[in-house]
Amino acid sequence: MTLTATTSHTVGPYYHIGLTWLNREQLADELALGERVAITGQVVDGNGDTVNDAMLEVWQANAAGKYAHPEDEQDKPLDPHFEGFGRVPVDAEGRFRFTTIKPGTVPGLKGTTQAPHLVVLVFARGLVKHLLTRIYFEGDPANVNDPLLECVPAERRATLLARQDATGVYQWNVILQGTEAETVFFDY
Repeated sequence: MTLTATTSHTVGPYYHIGLTWLNREQLADELALGERVAITGQVVDGNGDTVNDAMLEVWQANAAGKYAHPEDEQDKPLDPHFEGFGRVPVDAEGRFRFTTIKPGTVPGLKGTTQAPHLVVLVFARGLVKHLLTRIYFEGDPANVNDPLLECVPAERRATLLARQDATGVYQWNVILQGTEAETVFFDY
């Protein structure tokens, strides 16, 4: 007997058993230092149909710009109340919401500085390999010189920018394929 992955089971079929134990909407506890931000959005495919089984995995630096990871050897303080990681599932309409703190700037290659950003991995049915993207904050002055944003064509950068609405919540959507509005994804 041979088992073949189908398009609905390429990251499963036991996707929810192995990947959900770290699901949470609060990525920073109430004692974490930094500016609190809420980010909400929706995951849709190239036709605009909702993807109701996606999960976002979020990695980020703390407010000082230091990752809670042994390979981050910067002389910046760690925040004992902030892990910098979480998994956020979508609901039946493909919507997600999470709160965190706005990260600080982090070093880039060759002495550059990266703007505050969240690294996001997207998992969903039909994906043989998860997708890698970033969330930047619209209007942040550090975006102008971010070395990764500079590599993205100007007309595509908006797909990486979270925009604050009238209530102060950041809006950012994941569009999987097929349109000019497709989210920029990076190879790794």
